[in-house]
Amino acid sequence: MGFAPLYPSYGMETLMLTGSCLCGGVAYQVDASPSMIVHCHCQTCRKTHGSAFSTVTNVPRDRFRWTRGEELLRGFESSPGKTRYFCSQCGSHIVAARDGKDTVLLRMGCLDTPIEERPEVHIWRSDAANWYDPKAELPEWAEGTAPKT
Repeated sequence: MGFAPLYPSYGMETLMLTGSCLCGGVAYQVDASPSMIVHCHCQTCRKTHGSAFSTVTNVPRDRFRWTRGEELLRGFESSPGKTRYFCSQCGSHIVAARDGKDTVLLRMGCLDTPIEERPEVHIWRSDAANWYDPKAELPEWAEGTAPKT
């Protein structure tokens, strides 16, 4: 799945995004800022990620490149013409690509670069898990257990 090499910025200041899988075996770079970030609630994203939704953004395919571990990637055609790529060692879902499209869909959970952009919309709410309500205000803990009071 050889995507096009990194597109040169020709002296323009651009954001370099980097990302990697859980085990660090696969990594990428993107010479572009993220487009609109969305939370996708479709059943396929929910099943793929074992979660209520998947947070994603599109980036230009010609500005994306693998920097490590491309040989570790495996793909799964989850719907006609759409392939989801994951690390064969740790299982992290890293990107998806549609045949004939000039963009790559980044899984934001694998992004290593801090960004200022924030999610703008929930999509496929018609397909959402019935146990998740994005409007519910829940307590927040800094780590995995309740803070000591």
